[in-house]
Amino acid sequence: MVSSSSKNKMMMMMSSSSRHNEKDQLFHILHKVPQGDTPYVKAKHAQLVEKDPEAAIVLFWKAINAGDRVESALKDMAVVMKQLNRTEEAIEAIKSFRGRCPKQAQESLDNVLIDLYKKCGKVDEQIELLKRKLRLIYRGEIFNGKPTKTARSHGKKFQVSVQQETSRLLGNLGWAYMQKSNYLTAEVVYRKAQMIDPDANKACSLGICLIKQGRYYDARLVLEEISQRKIPGSEEIRARNRAAELLMEINTFEPPPSDVSDILGLDDDFLNGLQLLMNEWGPARSKRLPIFEEISSFRDQLAC
Repeated sequence: MVSSSSKNKMMMMMSSSSRHNEKDQLFHILHKVPQGDTPYVKAKHAQLVEKDPEAAIVLFWKAINAGDRVESALKDMAVVMKQLNRTEEAIEAIKSFRGRCPKQAQESLDNVLIDLYKKCGKVDEQIELLKRKLRLIYRGEIFNGKPTKTARSHGKKFQVSVQQETSRLLGNLGWAYMQKSNYLTAEVVYRKAQMIDPDANKACSLGICLIKQGRYYDARLVLEEISQRKIPGSEEIRARNRAAELLMEINTFEPPPSDVSDILGLDDDFLNGLQLLMNEWGPARSKRLPIFEEISSFRDQLAC
């Protein structure tokens, strides 16, 4: 028969153990560290709790070699390497070990690679990979014929549509062409992205692209749509401030509009009188531009 004192001790031990488990669970939730004693768990602990990136990389390598959550270990290791400016090493690691990851993990690994290419200036590789991802979307291989898919960013899941993902990739592709000073191609890509799913950030990028080409009038039209809040995302103050900065930049390049009379040094009364005189002397003429007159005559010939 168990005494009351023994029961009390057992209850206290169970209560202490329960509090310890709750505290341990709370620790893992707060620090977003998985539970367990595997190489991957130790790597995450080194990364997030101990703040020791070098130790975390060593442990991530152990996790990959041990087959312990290879996909997560590979992506997390690439993030840590990027923070340490070991981008080239991260790229080689993903290329070498992505074959150990399942097929559904390949798209997210591509996204990590694109970010790494951008970080270290591998623009050609970035363009090629972006084009490949766009081709996969066109073939229906990424969304599997569905209108949306589940994406993840900063640990949060959300739904993204085919249009949103296509426009996002086109925006990245436009940025890459901008880095190569291929502004005409970048413009075409940005405009296509805006046709599919417009937003203020890509509109700013398109404005910059047009400024680089010296097409200040076209750039002004694009940027003023942000100022007037006609584009999704233009309600954000950051986007409007960026558009305002670019419009001020345009003002430094673009000469103010001048009237013909100002250029020739002629006053309005003189020009009006000259126009009346020409109307009296000359036969009645169409006010349309010559090119439209040619089109009209050609159309009349076809009618005959």
